[in-house]
Amino acid sequence: MNPKTTAIVLIEYQNDFTTPGGVFHDGVKGVMQSNNMLENTVEVVNKAREAGAAVMHAPITFAEGYGELTASPYGILKAVVDNKAFRQGSWGAAIVDVLKPHAGDILIEGKRGLDAFPSTNLDFILRSKGIQTVVLGGFLTNCCVESTMRSAYERGFDVITLKDCTAALSEEEQNMALAHNFGMFSRPMNHDEFLKQLA
Repeated sequence: MNPKTTAIVLIEYQNDFTTPGGVFHDGVKGVMQSNNMLENTVEVVNKAREAGAAVMHAPITFAEGYGELTASPYGILKAVVDNKAFRQGSWGAAIVDVLKPHAGDILIEGKRGLDAFPSTNLDFILRSKGIQTVVLGGFLTNCCVESTMRSAYERGFDVITLKDCTAALSEEEQNMALAHNFGMFSRPMNHDEFLKQLA
């Protein structure tokens, strides 16, 4: 796998998920601990940078009042609004310290929904950099990660989803996504398998 045509896309590694005190941390901490997802991601990012792969951060943020969303949100976005999560400028919306963007990383701006493509310039940046392989990790496994995975697959990228760099709200949801959906729209693998191929 050529690092020069590979991008690591980090989805919502923000305090509201990753860190004690974050709005949704209690929901994901069980899976995070069981698969060591944060430490695995840090290892992937550090080694990918060393190899020359692109590192892209795709946080989700909303203005105070959530004016970007419909007046009557439902589903997962209703939970975001009801819990006042991912507000621009807040501690909860900040990228977790251990994955703070480095010089040379790319911040994907404008993510307002589940899929990291539609409201951002992610597709433009990937294509302008000649990226062929998109490597995904983040939150939630069966929500934003899966939505972005499907979109990248449809756009013709070679998609790798790092199974042990993702977390859902329960082990059941995590296992269902890994067992049934990831293999349809990506090449799922653990982070160490991926790092062995990145050369």
